[in-house]
Amino acid sequence: MKANEILIGNPLSGNGWKKFFALTLVWAATALVASAQTVTTLYSFKLSDGANPEFVTPAQSRDGDIYGTTFIGGSSTACGPGCGTVFKITPQGALTSVSFGVDGTEGAGPEAGLVLGPNGLLYGTTFSGGASGNGEVFSLNPKTRAITVLHAFAGSDGTSPQAPLTLGPGGKFYGTTFAGGANNLGTVFSITPSGSFTSLHNFSGVDGQNPLGGGLTLGSDGALYGVTYGGAIFRMTGSGAFTKISDYATSYGTLVLAADGNLYGTTSVGGDLGLGSVFKLSPAGVITLLHSFDGTDGANPFAGLVQATDGKLYGTTFFGGAQGYGAIFSITTGGTFATLYSFPGFDYVHGENPYGLMQHTNGKFYGVTIDGGTSHNCDFSDSPGCGTVFSLDVGLGPFVKFDVPYGKVGSVAQILGTGLTGATAVSFNGVPASSFKVISDTFMTATVPEGATTGPVTVATPSGTLTSNVKFKELP
Repeated sequence: MKANEILIGNPLSGNGWKKFFALTLVWAATALVASAQTVTTLYSFKLSDGANPEFVTPAQSRDGDIYGTTFIGGSSTACGPGCGTVFKITPQGALTSVSFGVDGTEGAGPEAGLVLGPNGLLYGTTFSGGASGNGEVFSLNPKTRAITVLHAFAGSDGTSPQAPLTLGPGGKFYGTTFAGGANNLGTVFSITPSGSFTSLHNFSGVDGQNPLGGGLTLGSDGALYGVTYGGAIFRMTGSGAFTKISDYATSYGTLVLAADGNLYGTTSVGGDLGLGSVFKLSPAGVITLLHSFDGTDGANPFAGLVQATDGKLYGTTFFGGAQGYGAIFSITTGGTFATLYSFPGFDYVHGENPYGLMQHTNGKFYGVTIDGGTSHNCDFSDSPGCGTVFSLDVGLGPFVKFDVPYGKVGSVAQILGTGLTGATAVSFNGVPASSFKVISDTFMTATVPEGATTGPVTVATPSGTLTSNVKFKELP
């Protein structure tokens, strides 16, 4: 793949790869690498265990390991270069994978990341495969490695999902499809953990079209917010009431709800120079441009942002940086920007062209690159590698986070962490939990106590007190 194009289609479908051509960029000659962080390539995909992860932001599971998908590769021979995989990698870099297409019933070509369900299963989508070849929704049991098909798209209810699912109102998962539906411009849907499917919205073009890599985000008002490839930003309730907020610019990345109550996102183009931007969306629907990329500091972000425990937003650009193969950056909610790392490209070790970042409860960030790495047998003559998994350490310490960051008094909160063994106390905004149970070193539960109010959760462990990265919302 050349430095000024991205493959966004599916080699497994009849349409073949579609190419999105980015603007020609001028790169700086020296690397922009700040001294306060360390980027480590943890694993290079080999095709046999997966290759070319697309639109993937990794997810942390109860076992403390990191999960994601690859678009091609794996052990199946039904799809040429492989039907794709779900992979698991430890924070230290040991990787295993499960292949799609082995028994002919699963989908193929998963393009998005996974989401952890309250039952401990991981949920995701495939771009193609299934009964009609239009893609599927599936669950994965991390313990048994079993993939279960929950829904096969028929076309009329959507086709070719390329975005991750979101756990939202009513304990349902919400997602989008790139195409299909009444106008063949994509859909919004919900699905229960057991597979009960509901079509909620058909895009018409006027209200947006073709949602690509960006999933839905649960806002502070309980509604879902999303973006489309056609440039629309929209709001939708759990029952399907749809409102277009704005036509802004092409966006592939999922919005993030920050601690200040605003939503933040990226555009792959637009900004002052047409190379992409970072923006803020207020609860009132006001959009503020925070940063315009100029190429040397990154260009064309195709992933959303993550708010870390230091309050900053962290993200990646697919192109740009010192060598043109992508960059990692941070930005404050006030717009103070810093390029942290530029991917070197074509050195046959490091990755290139990154997607989204996830902050693990050990404090480090984890991400994937679609290209680069040490393996070069991915069946594309111009492919510079099968992709990688990398970590970024900026010196942030351990913390705790939730699968579901809200609940009523008496409900059981599920807490992910690092070093939970021997925990002696759990508090909800200063109120001690009525009971708690440590399941493993990386997972525990706690009962929301009487008198709890919305605020951070703290867990006292032998190595210190861990504080949640977001507030746990106490529901009436």
